[in-house]
Amino acid sequence: MLFFRSKYDKLTREQVVEAICTLEGELGGIEEELSAKQKQADEFLAKGRAESNREIKLFYAKRVNAVRAEREQSVRRAMYLMYNIQLLNKLKAAIDDNRFFRNAGKVSLGNLLSDQRGLAKFLNKTLGTRVAAEDVLTSADETFRSVEEAYDPNAAIYGKNESDDELLAMFEAEEAVAQEDEMRGETAGSAPEVK
Repeated sequence: MLFFRSKYDKLTREQVVEAICTLEGELGGIEEELSAKQKQADEFLAKGRAESNREIKLFYAKRVNAVRAEREQSVRRAMYLMYNIQLLNKLKAAIDDNRFFRNAGKVSLGNLLSDQRGLAKFLNKTLGTRVAAEDVLTSADETFRSVEEAYDPNAAIYGKNESDDELLAMFEAEEAVAQEDEMRGETAGSAPEVK
């Protein structure tokens, strides 16, 4: 029986990455070109606005339109390259997946996983260990919680005293005055002028 070998079988990840890098380089060049063309169009627009002669204005208008047409063509090329890069990245991911699963199949311990009875016994033992460890943690958490609930914060350190209250009242009064000044400023600015 003859096996048909696809051209993709010979394709390496490195070749795909090289192609992506080449296209990204071209895309970077087009992006720089787009920026330069936009700057050029803006300069022609400014010159056209500043010009008083109608024929020269027309000349600059035609220059702006020509540069914009070139930009549109460059944008289409950039979009084509971006789509190409996107597809090559998908191809690279497929090559990576193929390599990963092929290697993982060789490395996996298939003989161990085929012993279902032994696997079930091991998993039950592991589950028991995990439950016991979790019980220790939840008991410790309950102990922490009960001790913290019994704690009464020291009012001298964390509570408010008279000087704190005075400062808070001063801050609030300053804030109220600032708000009133702001409202007066808005009202004065919007009031109609009396003649």
